Amino acid sequence: MKPPSVRFSPEVIDLDALYGPHVLREYALLADGERGALIGPHGDIVWMCAPRWDSDAVFSSLIGGGGVYAITPQQPRHVWGGYYEPHTLIWRSRWTTTTGVIESREALAFPGEPGRAVVLRRILAHDDPAAVRVLLCPAASFGQDPISDLTQSGEMWTGRTGPLYWRWSGAGQARPRQSLDASGQPLIFELTVPAGGHHDLVLEVSDAPLPHDVIDADAAWAATEAGWAAAMPTLTQSLAPRDATHAYAVLRGLTSSGGGMVAAATMSLPERAAAGRNYDYRYAWIRDQCYAGIAAGHAGGTEILDAAVGFVTARILADGHRLKPAYTVTGGPIPDERPLQLSGYPGGQDKIGNWVNQQFQLDAFGEALQLLAMAAGQDRLDGDGRRAVRTAVTAIADRWNQPEAGIWELHNDRWTHSRLACVAGLRAAAALPDAASALAECSTLADTILADTARTSLAPDGHWQRSASDPGVDAALLLPPVRGALPADDPRAVATVAAVRNQLTDQGYVYRFRHDQRELGETEGAFLLCGFILALAQHHQGDVLGAARTFERNRAACGPPGLFAEEYDTTQRQLRGNLPQAFVHALMLETAVRLATPEHGMRGSS
Repeated sequence: MKPPSVRFSPEVIDLDALYGPHVLREYALLADGERGALIGPHGDIVWMCAPRWDSDAVFSSLIGGGGVYAITPQQPRHVWGGYYEPHTLIWRSRWTTTTGVIESREALAFPGEPGRAVVLRRILAHDDPAAVRVLLCPAASFGQDPISDLTQSGEMWTGRTGPLYWRWSGAGQARPRQSLDASGQPLIFELTVPAGGHHDLVLEVSDAPLPHDVIDADAAWAATEAGWAAAMPTLTQSLAPRDATHAYAVLRGLTSSGGGMVAAATMSLPERAAAGRNYDYRYAWIRDQCYAGIAAGHAGGTEILDAAVGFVTARILADGHRLKPAYTVTGGPIPDERPLQLSGYPGGQDKIGNWVNQQFQLDAFGEALQLLAMAAGQDRLDGDGRRAVRTAVTAIADRWNQPEAGIWELHNDRWTHSRLACVAGLRAAAALPDAASALAECSTLADTILADTARTSLAPDGHWQRSASDPGVDAALLLPPVRGALPADDPRAVATVAAVRNQLTDQGYVYRFRHDQRELGETEGAFLLCGFILALAQHHQGDVLGAARTFERNRAACGPPGLFAEEYDTTQRQLRGNLPQAFVHALMLETAVRLATPEHGMRGSS
């Protein structure tokens, strides 16, 4: 990788030339539950919303806005690497230069505070001195608010950007320079850390005036290490322990103190260049939250399971049959979609908000019942949760035959997947050990929905089709049998696995559905969620070898930091869409755990 050719010596700095976008596989995630940051191979933090997930970004050069925070080797000849410290989202940027190795330890202080982001960066010199260039340019409102009220006091700088207050400790050598964009005056300095030593930088960004006491770097690092140690379960049984543990860490990093988990840390990253398919996913989808909670339940991660149950329960009890597909992480409504008038990530268009706020998605009720039943089976469901079960059952009874947008958020139809997801949820509710009399009709309702769906939505060769009006096959239809809608050896489930493998797979990757007669990869990327779902379905039907092959193929579709996006371009081997995508990590975690245990299903071969 070629490092930036622009040096910091000019009086006027071109931030875009220095810190332009990289391919997505090269970004690592820092997250503390309340917000997340993406850091690139030049030590450039190019994305962070503050103070919360759905706030305006203070670093947004990723999508053509302003603001960046970078630590980069001074030597132009260097190569990048990096890794996460085990069981954490503490990232180590690592560069090999012609004279030695430089590392920068990176984290958001964990667990995070809702109103204040704390970015910890520790520059480490090993056997040789570490010479780096450091640049800070916070710019709130997606780069529209320049730095103001800039003040230095010894080793500390303070300032404002729009509504935010910030403080930067350990940067006494920094000096302001002019930039070519509207972000104001970036602070810049060059630093050499002696061999065997380190230097700490601490950046605080807050929506309120900062407390008088300055953060002690050593104490903040120790608290962050302890926080991650307390948050992570021990995955004793997994097909891929390191990757499964990392997936859990990602999910924990995306989950706020109020229980809401964002679908992705980013927004507006294109699923396909110039196709208009780029969205704002900095919100909590009910379905995604259920997937994460169920995966955590299988993995023994009670914190994420409890967070999911609490968030979903509160939303169901508040909104009943009017349940929205998604909310802010605090349970509020999602704003309408609108453009920001930025240049966007290459191939994409910047958008904020999401049109899902106008949709009804039936499957959310079925997924919620599956999550609540998982919690009940582990004796982690309280009285509110049991009331939410009854509310969800009533909502399904009222709305199961209504057109809705479905898992892929398309035009309204009576989507087969949504109905089968409700069948699985109703069967799980009916099996609760202390099911109240109000739930006695769950099995009957599940049978009614299943019978009607079989009457209208079975293809001639016996596999489930997308809907009564759409004869295509859909990879999402693989999941409801795994969740209990049908036995593993049900001919319809067996035929659907065969149809997905025959019609929607290429090179071991799985696509959602066929958009038209073109080749699969010409319309969109492989959908990694569906790859892990196929592995679960194969395992459910006893095809242990086929499941393992599918799992291994799909877990390789990530970059060096081990993060999954929504889609994968199999031709260019590139990540597509927002990063990281929570539901992919959730299904990866569940698959890794479940494939390590026997499944009571059919026997088969790949």
